[in-house]
Amino acid sequence: MAELIVALDVQTKEEAVEKIKAIGDGVGFYKIGLELFTAEGPDVVKAVKDLGKKVFLDLKFHDIPRTVERAVKSGAKLGVDLMTIHSVGAKAMIRAAADAAAEFGPTGPKILAVTVLTSLDQSDLADVGISGRTPADQVAAMARFAIDNGANGLVCSPMEVGSLSKSLAAGTLFITPGVRPKGASVGDQKRIATPADAVKDGATHLVVGRPILAADDPVLAAKNILDEMNGAI
Repeated sequence: MAELIVALDVQTKEEAVEKIKAIGDGVGFYKIGLELFTAEGPDVVKAVKDLGKKVFLDLKFHDIPRTVERAVKSGAKLGVDLMTIHSVGAKAMIRAAADAAAEFGPTGPKILAVTVLTSLDQSDLADVGISGRTPADQVAAMARFAIDNGANGLVCSPMEVGSLSKSLAAGTLFITPGVRPKGASVGDQKRIATPADAVKDGATHLVVGRPILAADDPVLAAKNILDEMNGAI
């Protein structure tokens, strides 16, 4: 069954804890990204873990292999469950991250490769020198590359997860941001889908932030998304 991950797109540890408590027992997985981690550091990871929740640390490492290896080990020691790296970091970096996580055994973090950010479309790729490829083409190429070099899964748009889940090995994790329940604002995402569509296409984890955090009733908002997800099975 696919899991819901709520993105803690807030600025302080106190806000994060408040949001988690407000959402309650219905959600057990939370994403900590650059904004929150830069503000609060490892303490916010510890605070979320102390509440009995799983952590998706989304810092998108892209550096020399040794630096990424050490960063993954630091995250593993904090009890992080999922971590992200950029697939463009090349073979040695991806393998260094995967090997570092593997040292912690079955309870170590799973390494997820970012292919093409969901805020990008074809014109954005052309702007950075990737011409002649659609986002789907680029995602497919980088996804295969990352999995072949040891990544456990991918962060990819729900627009691509259907084809990737059919072409990659069983057990590959597919984490999909850009998920919006019916009627929700698109925000800054360009390649989106509903929770039901994403699950039907093979997503193993859905990342949702504003539609839950900004809701008048976050418990109900999370429940409605979970109901959409479960109804797709």
